[in-house]
Amino acid sequence: MDISNKVFIESAFQPEIFGDEMYDLICRLYPICRSITGDGVRETLSIIHEMVPIEIHEIKTGTRVFDWTVPKEWNIQDAYIKDGSGRRVVDFKESNLHVVSYSTPVKEKMPLAELKKHLHTIPDMPECIPYRTSYYQSDWGFCLKHKDLLALNDEEYEVSIDADLKDGYMTYGEFFKQGELADEVVFFSHCCHPSMCNDNLSGLAVIALVARFLQSFSLRYSYRFLFAPATIGSITWLAQNENNVHHIKHGLVASNLGDAGCSTYKKSRRGDAEIDKAFQHILKNSGKPFDIQAFQPYGYDERQFCSPGFNLPFGRLTRSPNGSYPEYHTSADNLDFVKPEHLFDSFYKIVSVINILENNKTYQNQSPKCEPQLGKRGLYRQKGGLQNAGHFELALLWILNLSDGQNSLLDIAERSKLDFNVIFSGAQALLDCGLLAEATS
Repeated sequence: MDISNKVFIESAFQPEIFGDEMYDLICRLYPICRSITGDGVRETLSIIHEMVPIEIHEIKTGTRVFDWTVPKEWNIQDAYIKDGSGRRVVDFKESNLHVVSYSTPVKEKMPLAELKKHLHTIPDMPECIPYRTSYYQSDWGFCLKHKDLLALNDEEYEVSIDADLKDGYMTYGEFFKQGELADEVVFFSHCCHPSMCNDNLSGLAVIALVARFLQSFSLRYSYRFLFAPATIGSITWLAQNENNVHHIKHGLVASNLGDAGCSTYKKSRRGDAEIDKAFQHILKNSGKPFDIQAFQPYGYDERQFCSPGFNLPFGRLTRSPNGSYPEYHTSADNLDFVKPEHLFDSFYKIVSVINILENNKTYQNQSPKCEPQLGKRGLYRQKGGLQNAGHFELALLWILNLSDGQNSLLDIAERSKLDFNVIFSGAQALLDCGLLAEATS
């Protein structure tokens, strides 16, 4: 089945159903305490497996991956701070953001002055719990609302973090769909953040639905979907697959896809990769606000795929980028912050880019000396003299003029300022009547 036909795409999509399905997946994943290792990651991937048959990989603690080492596995059972009366003034069971991720076990009593050295708040957002981590440094801590910190009495507190930090595994999920070509399109979404919906349950949900959607199609490219912890996950995958990354022709990191901000595309390190051009085209023609950002070596896992030793054509799609909205890395990034309609919009844009990548070929005009007569082939209006040529007829002229074996259909769409789907439809018509042939490399 061909996904290139826009009418088919739009008839196949059910915005409300798809949006609600992604949101429902987020609701299931939201309560799980995730980190870069541990049972929370396994539980998360097990739920995603219900939607997409991902393969689970377990990488041993101590495994060397370039300049990094897979860390010890962390699991937490309970944590709290109790006041003198025995009341839990901070309770992990109420929010798994209350504990600094990868906190070492602790069971002590201490005065407030000593305890404060291990407490984290956001004074400017007194109603929110911050998200903090200590992955690669032995430490422990709690996060709480600033208003609750101000309410603590100057007394002794019982502090308990019942957690394990020992040799184990780092876990990630991978789904691969074989296409006609060995060339791959790779999607990456990080699965390590606890109880934050936009960052990055939205990315997991959108990419999982894209993977499921593509399963029913025969595709030109092969597609690989990676659900892995941030940084150490992408580094580990690259270390394990270093000899095969030459197959990657297009890549995308997906995160922050469910909030109300405009779609924001961050270009690859190359800056002019085909996926960069495809996303710019889709966003410009979406009729909605958007932003295009140049590459910088800060952000999410695109910086690993785009590191100079790989320099892969990896872009990143978000709505509001990391760090650009107040709710980022706080308890305010909750189920009210993401919406089904924004999830669907992100999904639709990604699939629209896939549509371009699948069909962006280069052709050769088979009648290049002057314009061929289109009317006798049923491709042009029967009456001349009209003031404006239709988009389809204009597309035919652009395609014939620029199909010299050098310009792809996306190049033609950009230069003509016509939508890719119009250009693609025109190319199909010209192919059917023998005026166009696929260029040979």
